[in-house]
Amino acid sequence: MAPAKKSKKTKKSSKKLKKNKSVGVVSVEPRVTEPDWWVSFWHKNSTTPGLSIPSNEEEGFKYFFRVARKTFDYICSLVREDLVSRPPSGLINIEGRLLSVEKQVAIALRRLASGESQVSVGASFGVGQSTVSQVTWRFIEALEERAKHHLKWPDSNRMEEIKSKFEALFGLPNCCGAVDATHIIMTLPAVQTSDDWCDQESNYSMFLQGIVDHEMRFLDIVTGWPGGMTVSRLLKCSGFFRLCEAGEHLNGSIMTLSEGLEMREFIVGGVAYPLLPWLITPYEINGLLTSMSTNFNARHEVARLLAVTAFLLLKGSWRILNKVMWRPDKRKLPSIILVCCLLHNIIIDCGDQLHPDVALSGHHDLGYGEQCCKQVDPTGKTMRENLAKYLLQSKEKAPAR
Repeated sequence: MAPAKKSKKTKKSSKKLKKNKSVGVVSVEPRVTEPDWWVSFWHKNSTTPGLSIPSNEEEGFKYFFRVARKTFDYICSLVREDLVSRPPSGLINIEGRLLSVEKQVAIALRRLASGESQVSVGASFGVGQSTVSQVTWRFIEALEERAKHHLKWPDSNRMEEIKSKFEALFGLPNCCGAVDATHIIMTLPAVQTSDDWCDQESNYSMFLQGIVDHEMRFLDIVTGWPGGMTVSRLLKCSGFFRLCEAGEHLNGSIMTLSEGLEMREFIVGGVAYPLLPWLITPYEINGLLTSMSTNFNARHEVARLLAVTAFLLLKGSWRILNKVMWRPDKRKLPSIILVCCLLHNIIIDCGDQLHPDVALSGHHDLGYGEQCCKQVDPTGKTMRENLAKYLLQSKEKAPAR
């Protein structure tokens, strides 16, 4: 489910602002006279008690904002036009100076990265809570629109590259990605609570499903759905499911494996997902496993863990997704989630490296028991058998180490 669309009323009002040249909105940034925001921020926050902040400024920058300077500048370039051309009167610091685009982006990134309250984030920058709220939401709206190209389903050439990497790394021919899902936990006002939003662990939550490539880049996400539904139901509510069932995704050439075995394009998923022709899940372990199924599960699991690790990085980098959100607007929350996924991809696309301590430890859905889907499609079962036979044959033919 895509994030809620902006209302026509908002678009019209924005157009009026741009047309009315007497407002002078486009020339705002040159009037900014505040000193370099980073100098004052670093001086104020680099020795915060209780935090393991690197002493090196470049590493410290990445600690606070999750990105290197070069990536930060790129993000600013994406949203600059939007943040300069629509300045509300409240976007000033405590000294009454207008906020630069860089400081606005820094405030938004810090809010998303730390998950701290708006009051706390505001105090670290010398701005009020309402300014943090305005800046963060305007940044989310802008990046959601300007960074779409960082999260899209691959074209055929790119998909061939992904498939070759999955085969080289995991021995899985024609594999196009790995899928997993996670809960974004929140509190809701009593008037908004319902069984739909109450999940299996009695938390109110919203689901996020993501499909990732070999570099843990998100290729497709779906969010906005209540955490009370099952993972298999979430899949079937997604546009990705409909496109796959209609033959518009995972519709590339069929590979002929050894002994005439055929394998279509597919993704790998855990036991919470149904076994489908284009979604391959592991063999159940509640019975006796053969050497073929044991070998298959081992290969499958290593590839599937890419999606698990991607969520650990996502929720570790952008901690707003890992903390219990206090009464969020459920219409806006999908946009927040999407922008965090876009930032995750931008870091990868820019060749940036995350701070080593940023990923969560354990599991991204800590405290949640694993769901198990019993749905088995006959064609999917055949595809899994073909793949398992091929993997065992490849193992037996491989020279001993």
